[in-house]
Amino acid sequence: MLRTYAEVQNAIASGTTVMSILDDYLARIQENQHLNAFLEVFESSARDQAIKVDEKIKNGNAGRLAGMVIGLKDNLCYEGHKVSAASKILEGFESLYTGTAVQRLIDEDAIIIGRLNCDEFAMGSSNENSAFGPVRNAINTDKVPGGSSGGSATAVAAGLCTAALGSDTGGSIRQPASFTGTVGFKPSYGRISRYGLIAYASSFDQIGPFTNSIEDAALLTEIMAGQDDFDATASTETVDDYTSFDNSGPKKIAVIKECLESEGIDPEIKAAIEQQIENLKQDGHTVEYVSFPYLDYMVPAYYVLTTAEASSNLSRFDGVHYGYRSEVAKGVEETYKKSRSEGFGPEVKRRIMAGTFVLSAGYYDAYYTKGQKVRRVLQDKTEEIFKNFDFVLTPTTPTAAFDLDAVKDPISMYLQDIYTVHANLTGNPAISFPIGTHSNGLPFGIQLMAPHFEEKALFGFAREMENKAVTSA
Repeated sequence: MLRTYAEVQNAIASGTTVMSILDDYLARIQENQHLNAFLEVFESSARDQAIKVDEKIKNGNAGRLAGMVIGLKDNLCYEGHKVSAASKILEGFESLYTGTAVQRLIDEDAIIIGRLNCDEFAMGSSNENSAFGPVRNAINTDKVPGGSSGGSATAVAAGLCTAALGSDTGGSIRQPASFTGTVGFKPSYGRISRYGLIAYASSFDQIGPFTNSIEDAALLTEIMAGQDDFDATASTETVDDYTSFDNSGPKKIAVIKECLESEGIDPEIKAAIEQQIENLKQDGHTVEYVSFPYLDYMVPAYYVLTTAEASSNLSRFDGVHYGYRSEVAKGVEETYKKSRSEGFGPEVKRRIMAGTFVLSAGYYDAYYTKGQKVRRVLQDKTEEIFKNFDFVLTPTTPTAAFDLDAVKDPISMYLQDIYTVHANLTGNPAISFPIGTHSNGLPFGIQLMAPHFEEKALFGFAREMENKAVTSA
């Protein structure tokens, strides 16, 4: 089983063909259907790609990702292939174009193997909200893989592809990465074009990779990053060489003390984070606890703002233009009402209604305007911390993966993102990578956040920490 791109490259250098690598992944997908990670395998087009890449390797003109097999979260558009955001409302819809991030990977000879299950419209923290059933955690199938990019996380953890793309609106890459023992990266807002990503909350959403190594995450981010004429919010900031991993001396790291003092954190995760802090100090880094007194405001502000944006973004799914249409509806108004009522799942309807409420005339200032003010306070406080520190360190999640169907209350589910929403509210890059295994046998991660567009420094330091964790384990 090839888990990293370095292993893929070694196999190719030893004479293995891309086609045989693809065949191995296809066989593993077949063997692991019980995980429900893939909604569709693009076997035919993947084989066509593999033939072309093998030819390029033979001719010595293959791209930087030749032989890397990548799965796509089912909210990323790939021309000529279905995309549904794991929702009944987009039943049978086939994408008319390829998103920028996906196209840049294809241009470097990556093989796209299929589309991966997720929470419907990326709304969820457990991957139990999909119209196509829950995804199971590859490490323990009674557990959730996290969400919303649970299919992507499980596929990488189970070795069903070399890497996968997800989207991160409030932790939807980093939280499942922590639950599955993989590396999950959310870039700075605007670092990777959102063109071709089905929108949930446009001022929060970012595309990012799931991998089994920080090197692979850096490589994929470097290739996907950069300005894009199709996305006005994509940044014109220069894309650094993320894969050179320069580590320039001791760093200053801030630890948000409220994260480790919160009631919900598992004692074993807290102990592991504290051990990492000690290791960093011993390695000559400065680590200081800082107060971020807004922890309790982040999840409420996040849900006010994201539901408002979702209410607007999801209004286009109406049963008229494409996708699911109610068979019993009569007349225009009933077609809209019944198609949306039948086509959307409970969680998506809950968020659309909440968002419509906070945007309504009598409540706009009380909720939406106030939410934006809170977001500004959070951004200002975060920038203040980064004036004195290189990175912010927190747990990724308060617990390891929980049982399927264990969290019934929506508010309790929303609080799963308590440590991850920070980076989305402020637009900072953040990475989760595994640092330990709980006594229950499940992995968990640690999260590092950096100033805007400091991806290069973040990858370098995360890799240094990961290497240290491996050698000391």
